Amino acid sequence: MRLIPAIDIIDGKCVRLSKGDYNTKKIYNESPLEVAKEFEAHGIEYLHLVDLDGAKSKHIVNHKVLEAIASQTNLKIDFGGGLKTDEDLRIAFESGANQITGGSIAVKDPETFKNWFVQFGADKIILGADANNEKIAVSGWLEESDQELIPFVQAYQEQGVSYVICTDISKDGMLQGPSFDLYQKMLKEIPNIKLIASGGISTFNELPKLAEIGCEGTIIGKAIYENRISMKQLEDYILNSTK
Repeated sequence: MRLIPAIDIIDGKCVRLSKGDYNTKKIYNESPLEVAKEFEAHGIEYLHLVDLDGAKSKHIVNHKVLEAIASQTNLKIDFGGGLKTDEDLRIAFESGANQITGGSIAVKDPETFKNWFVQFGADKIILGADANNEKIAVSGWLEESDQELIPFVQAYQEQGVSYVICTDISKDGMLQGPSFDLYQKMLKEIPNIKLIASGGISTFNELPKLAEIGCEGTIIGKAIYENRISMKQLEDYILNSTK
């Protein structure tokens, strides 16, 4: 299972929110690049970079941060937040993203989203399926749609999507543990999906459990920044899993 630390950006700074609420913003570091370099120094290969300003303004904003991290580390970056147009994608990929995550657009403009994985390939595009009570949420989680999570993901899998990041919003940033039951249910009902678990990771022991149920990756945010999970633990996990 891939370990994918998260860096969320507001005003070019590394922040975390709770349940996607911008009023809960906490700044952890003025320099996302510094944070990314520390991840890489501990054997991390992947990064989930979220442009929260972009999510709010509905177009890419913090591409300079993406460019700095991509050009000064070897991290494989998936980038999301406010990607709405072909131009946003062009900027993201030219700035060094390996993959992009589309969430709200997959709900609100499915044709554009489908065109992206035809144009760029399924390995480059991740479906962001953020859910509250198994209903898809959009617009930086400010709105709940009427789409049910599992049928939504199933329909996109049929269209060619292979990577899905699923965040249970009720868990995000709360450090109360991830939605094991939800992920188990998804993996049972949507076989062969590459499911990346996100939201609620609070202790190191949850990681092997997510691997055991079949998650392809897991995104870890606040638990790292609040020192609930140490970089040494992540480094050891990566070393042991490559033996």
